[in-house]
Amino acid sequence: LAIARLEDVERRDRTRKENDVGERKEGHPTRRHGASLLDLTRPADLTQSAESTQLADLTRPAPAEMLRSVDRKTRDELMAQLNRDAIVIASHFGLRYRAIEAERANVKSRYGICYSDGTIKIRLRHATTGKPLKYSSLVATLCHELAHLRYFNHGPRFREFNRVVLEFARERRIYRPRSAPQPPEPRAAVPLKPRAPRQLTLFPLA
Repeated sequence: LAIARLEDVERRDRTRKENDVGERKEGHPTRRHGASLLDLTRPADLTQSAESTQLADLTRPAPAEMLRSVDRKTRDELMAQLNRDAIVIASHFGLRYRAIEAERANVKSRYGICYSDGTIKIRLRHATTGKPLKYSSLVATLCHELAHLRYFNHGPRFREFNRVVLEFARERRIYRPRSAPQPPEPRAAVPLKPRAPRQLTLFPLA
């Protein structure tokens, strides 16, 4: 019985070895405790790959961060110019405001807003493209919100005052919208030369 058991063990060992050799010839990795030989024999390659990836990440520029920095720079420049122009307009009309700020990027339903405490917020970006709005559009919004400092409604007096403020900004060349193309002038009619009278022949000549 002991001999039979020993033979069975040797037979199983030979079968296992033959199977291992067959799998190696066919290119299949031999499993050991749930891990493949590929996992056990290539730690250096994996480490090198990770180091290469980290080095590539450090040397590759980050587009999102670059765009954010450009947007921040553009926003700061636009707000600095708007604040300078707001001082000129508000000083002329005796208007007092608390602050003029850029509207949040996720606000797309309005161009600007004036709060009761005198804080004015202006949207700088196009709602669809995200590009900066034309400066003339920003100035028009600025004049609109500054007019609300005197008339906190949209009644006739507000509309008239808003027109006056906008006209002042135009005269100071703060508000400079692109002029609409003028229609072509009508061409002057060219007078026709009078024709010499012709005598009609009523009867055939002899």
